[in-house]
Amino acid sequence: MPQGKPTHVPADGLTTRQRRHRPLLIVHTGQMKGKSTAAFGLALRAWTAGLPIGVFQFVKSAKWRVGEENAFRALGEVHGRTGQGAPVTWHKMGEGWSWIQRGGAADHAEDAREGWRQIQRDLAAERYGLYVLDEFTYPMKWGWVDVDEVVATLRDRPGFQHVVVTGRDADPRLVEAADLVAELTKVKHPMDAGQKGQKGIEW
Repeated sequence: MPQGKPTHVPADGLTTRQRRHRPLLIVHTGQMKGKSTAAFGLALRAWTAGLPIGVFQFVKSAKWRVGEENAFRALGEVHGRTGQGAPVTWHKMGEGWSWIQRGGAADHAEDAREGWRQIQRDLAAERYGLYVLDEFTYPMKWGWVDVDEVVATLRDRPGFQHVVVTGRDADPRLVEAADLVAELTKVKHPMDAGQKGQKGIEW
């Protein structure tokens, strides 16, 4: 989009204004770090624009207080005190989840399904302006939630609600339904030189 102008305008009957204000389904996928980071950067913009934020964190441990969580909880408090920005709600979908599917998968699967049911309820109620479904590609990949149901629900959501889904190995059906898909690929990474993750960069 050179200079912010689309290179193609479809003959879909929408006015420029209608097309510009269409809510988006966004997917951040790929093998490289930065998918969640990009989603939370987007959420900062949405908060500044006054869109209520709903974060649903599906895989990272419920005990792990990531830096973004602390920041967004603080922004929610700022809104409560001053009216600036928008409210923020942060949900963690289970206790002790990790990047790798380990023991007790049945319990984690039920946690994921209940998290998805809550998202469905919130979408139906048009509760948030932006939903961050962090690491949500994994419950789909592992069969914990039905991909066709997810795609249909997100595609047919009512009102003005943006949704961003993050995680590796996004299902092709989700990619097809999305309006914007970004795939992060690795060029270089500090781990290649034996460096572990560090505070302020990875969390």
